[in-house]
Amino acid sequence: MGTVAGTLTRSYHGLLIAALEPPVARRLLVPSVQLEVQYRGTAYALATNRWASGGRAPEGWRFIESFAVVDGVPTWNYILGDAQLEVAIAMPYGHDRSAVALRAVRAAESLRCTARVLIADRDHHGGGLPDPERFSINVDADHASIALPDCGRTVHVAVPGAVLSGAHDRWSGFFAVREGERGLNPVDDYLHAIDARFTLAPGERGGVVVGLEPDGDAAPTIVDAARARGAALAADEPDALRAQLAIAADAFVIVAAPGASSRTTIVAGYPWFTDWGRDTMIALPGLLIANRRGDVAEAIVRGFAPFVDGGMLPNVFPDGGSAPEYNTVDAALWYVEAIRACAAVTRDPQFAHDLFPVLRAIVAGYTEGTRYGIGVDPVDGLVRAGVPGVQLTWMDAKVGDHVVTPRIGKPVEINGLWFAALKTTAHFAEHCNADPQPYEDAAARVADAFERFWNDERGCCFDVIDGPDGNDPSIRPNQLFVVALAPELLAPERARAVVDVCVRELWTPVGLRTLAPGDPVYVGHYSGDQTARDGAYHQGTVWPWLLGAFIQAHLNVYDDPELARTYIAPLADALDGYGVGTLGEIFDGDAPHAPCGTIAQAWSVAEFIEALRLVR
Repeated sequence: MGTVAGTLTRSYHGLLIAALEPPVARRLLVPSVQLEVQYRGTAYALATNRWASGGRAPEGWRFIESFAVVDGVPTWNYILGDAQLEVAIAMPYGHDRSAVALRAVRAAESLRCTARVLIADRDHHGGGLPDPERFSINVDADHASIALPDCGRTVHVAVPGAVLSGAHDRWSGFFAVREGERGLNPVDDYLHAIDARFTLAPGERGGVVVGLEPDGDAAPTIVDAARARGAALAADEPDALRAQLAIAADAFVIVAAPGASSRTTIVAGYPWFTDWGRDTMIALPGLLIANRRGDVAEAIVRGFAPFVDGGMLPNVFPDGGSAPEYNTVDAALWYVEAIRACAAVTRDPQFAHDLFPVLRAIVAGYTEGTRYGIGVDPVDGLVRAGVPGVQLTWMDAKVGDHVVTPRIGKPVEINGLWFAALKTTAHFAEHCNADPQPYEDAAARVADAFERFWNDERGCCFDVIDGPDGNDPSIRPNQLFVVALAPELLAPERARAVVDVCVRELWTPVGLRTLAPGDPVYVGHYSGDQTARDGAYHQGTVWPWLLGAFIQAHLNVYDDPELARTYIAPLADALDGYGVGTLGEIFDGDAPHAPCGTIAQAWSVAEFIEALRLVR
C-alpha cells in the first residue's frame, strides 16, 4: 500500500506487509525500496519522502511522466533526461514477497541503479523501530537476509546481478501526514538495511525482490505473472469497468493453502480491517459468485459453519488472533443469505443437506433467544435485540462508553433479514425431507406484524420500533433492505414510497447517506480525531455498499433498469479518486462527498458489482 508520488503518508504504507497468521497478525516488514539512478552524469532520486521537520526530500515525484494500474499492477514511467524508466510493483500470488521491477524503456547508455532497502519490524497499526543493532544483516553476493528481532522472522532480499552491501542506519522522522489528520502518531523511524547496486542496459529489465522466502522468481517474472493473473480475472468481463472491479475484488479474497491452519475468507477492508462475519457474508455474492468463483464462495460458507454458536456468527476475528467476538445481530442472517446465494450456483448435490443443520441452528438460536437480548418476541414474532453499551447492527460506532446509534429494540432491516432467513430455511427443509411448516408459520407471523413498522407521518418505515424511547422515525437507508430482500412485507405503494423517500433524502452520486440531512443529529463531514470520526460514522456519512440494496429495491418497485443505471454511473469516477482501481469505505455526506475511511472496502466493491449485474 502506498501513494502514486511514493510518499509514505500513512503508518500502514509499505512495500511488504505480511500476515504472519493469515489473514491476521499483519506486520510491516519493508516500508520502502528507495531508488536512485545515475544517468549521463546526473543523479535522479526517485523516492519522495516527507519529514517531521516539514521538509520533503528527495522529490522523485517530479520525474513521474505517467502512472497507471496495468492489469492490477501499479506502473510508473519516469523521465530522466532523455531516458525513460518503467517501474512496476507486484506480489507473486500466494507468497509473502514483493517485487520492484525496472525496465530501461529508452536510454542512450546504461542506467546505474541503487536500491536502498528500508526495514521495519512492527505491527502494521504502528509502533517504534527496535534498536538497529538488534537486526542481524547478512550479505552473500546478490542476496541478503535481515533477521528481525521482534517477530523472529527473516526478510530476504534478492537482486540478481547486483552488488549488495549492508547498512545499519536509522532513518528517523518519516512523517505520515494522514495519521496526523486522524489524531494519531504521524512519525516513523525505519532501518536502512541494504544497498543494492546494479546496471540496466537500454531495453534491459531487472529489479529487487523482498520477502519472507529465500527463493523465488526474479522481479520482472513476478510482475509479468501478476499482470497475466489480472488479465485472466478480467478476461470474461463485458466492459472495462467490470474488468477493473473483477481485479479489485480479488484483493480481498484469502484462499487458504492446502493443509494450512488458516481458512478461506474475505478481508473486510484495507488497511486496518480483518475478516468480519457480517462483511464477509454481505460481500461474498458480489466478490465471488458474480465473478464466477462459486467454488471459493462455497469454501467460505462451509468454513464459517463451525463458528455458529447460539445461532450467532462472529462479527470480528481480532487482528491479534484472539477468540472471535459474537457481538452482532445480523451476521448470522447475512450468512443465511450467503448460503442461499451459494445454493443457487453450487454443483455439489450434498450442499443443501450439509448446510441445513446450520440454518436450523440459526433459526433456533434466534427463536429461543441468545446473547445481548437477541431473540424473537413471543407477542408478535419479530426479532428484538440490544442491551445498553453494545452495538449489534451494522451501524456500530461507539465513542468510549457512548453508543452513537444504539438501535435497541426491533430494527427494520433485521426483521426483513429474519423473514428472508425463515423463507430460505423453509425452502431448504423441503429439499432435505424436513417439515418446512414451522418456518413458514414463523415467516407469516413476521409478515402480519410488519405493519407496525409503517410510519404514516413520514411515508416510510420506522428505523426501529419498540425501543427504550418508543419508535425511531429517523430516515435511514436500512428500510431499503426490506424492499430489496423481502418486498412482500410491504404493499407495493408503500415499497415504492420507501424507495422514493430514500432517493429524495439519502441518495448521493457515491452511495446513500446513513441519515437524512434534515435530522438534528446529522453530520455532513467525517473528519478529525477518533471521537469525531466515530460520532459521524453513521450520522450522515455515505456508504457506497448500500447501493446494491438500493438498486435491487428500485428494480423491485419500478422495474426500469435504464433508470436504475443512472444512479450507479457516477460511482465509477470514484475508482480513481482514493484507492486507485478500487472503492473505499465511505464518503462525506455533504458535497463534494470527499472519500474517507479505508481506501479499499470489500462490500463497497462487491455491491457495486452487484448493482451493475442487476441493471444488466
